[in-house]
Amino acid sequence: MALLRGVWGVLSALGKSGADLCAGCGSQLRSPLSFANVRRWFSSNFIGYPKKPMTSYVRFSKEQLPIFKAQNPDAKNSELIKKIAELWRELPDAEKKMYEDAYRTDWQAYKEEINRIKEQLTPSQLVSLEKEIMQKRLKKKALIKKRVKLKTINESWKNLSSSQKQVYVQLAKDDKVRYYNEMKSWEEQMVEVGRDDLVRRSVKYTAK
Repeated sequence: MALLRGVWGVLSALGKSGADLCAGCGSQLRSPLSFANVRRWFSSNFIGYPKKPMTSYVRFSKEQLPIFKAQNPDAKNSELIKKIAELWRELPDAEKKMYEDAYRTDWQAYKEEINRIKEQLTPSQLVSLEKEIMQKRLKKKALIKKRVKLKTINESWKNLSSSQKQVYVQLAKDDKVRYYNEMKSWEEQMVEVGRDDLVRRSVKYTAK
């Protein structure tokens, strides 16, 4: 579960910036950090709620993922994340502290930004904002729960014997035949009543 959340968090944070982050990384596995200008992980306007800052591990993973990807272009992201997790565990405490300090700095700025926004909102706007936050949290939890459920189902499927799988394969084939027959009957009816515009373009029927 923890690994799944870690992978998802890293990939979400990375987005489409992997190629840009990797530019100039060369063959170095670790790159020096500079926290002189701490990046603000939120917007200063009032369009939407400010995003929470990345944790120290996610920040580290986001930095390392494009480097690992460049060195192992054929590897899956899940495999790279495992390698990055191992590297993080072996990282000296002094280097980890740099990431942890950056996270604490961003978190403090995040809280200050939230307070600044709340102070400028009317009571009704504050209620709407809190409602929006709750909806986003529930949506995120539902997404994580769905992914965990799908993973469990996938593992269960892998553990089935060939004979057990064949039962479901046959049911799927039967459903496909049923769907085809029902669709064909419905489309023939549409042609008869002059609604051939509803018929699939790849299928042509002649009105009876």
